[in-house]
Amino acid sequence: MSIKNIITTTLLSACCICVSAQEQRTEVMIETTAGNIRIALHNETPAHRDNFVKLVNEQFYDSLLFHRVIKNFMIQGGDPDSKKAEPGITLGEGTLGYKLPAEITFPLHYHKRGAVAMAREGDETNPDFKSDACQFYIVWGKRFSSMDMERLTQRLDSASNGKMTFTPEQIKTYRKIGGSPHLDGAYTVFGEVIEGMEVVEEIQRTDTDDYDRPIDDVRIIRARVITSK
Repeated sequence: MSIKNIITTTLLSACCICVSAQEQRTEVMIETTAGNIRIALHNETPAHRDNFVKLVNEQFYDSLLFHRVIKNFMIQGGDPDSKKAEPGITLGEGTLGYKLPAEITFPLHYHKRGAVAMAREGDETNPDFKSDACQFYIVWGKRFSSMDMERLTQRLDSASNGKMTFTPEQIKTYRKIGGSPHLDGAYTVFGEVIEGMEVVEEIQRTDTDDYDRPIDDVRIIRARVITSK
């Protein structure tokens, strides 16, 4: 085989490996009363990926609500107390008996529109940014101006003591597509929506009470793993 053919074969093999690696992400279908949301889980956050898959396989999320919805920000679900909650009841405190260690992979994964991340307790009681065991949120967010991103970049730089900054690609994404960049570096992003963003958009537009719970329940009918890593 000629050197040219060897190089060509090597490059093709490398491309196939890259494509294969991308295709091997675990995917989960979340069937809701508003429509279906298909998410892919990141292999770079194995503890979060495996925990989410475990809960899905145990049918933990089936019949739970998206109990916290904030327009132009995010939709949140996974509170076990929401399964049989009466209308008007404030939710969000329900959880399981453990937390997950942070797996923050910024700048690789960040809070662009469609990002899936785990909720957590606040910084004062949770300085290590440990994730909740079961409550997750899907980012909708908004688009940011160049001036907005300059201010957010300065804030991130200050908060991280110069260890983190937004990449040009991230800045472009937040300007053109949208997201919630103020959450970057503080929460674990463990997946992304690959189908059904129109459903996420519809849910985040729903009317809510003073505690961000939808007036008309938005329920997860069923969550199921559809491909495995």
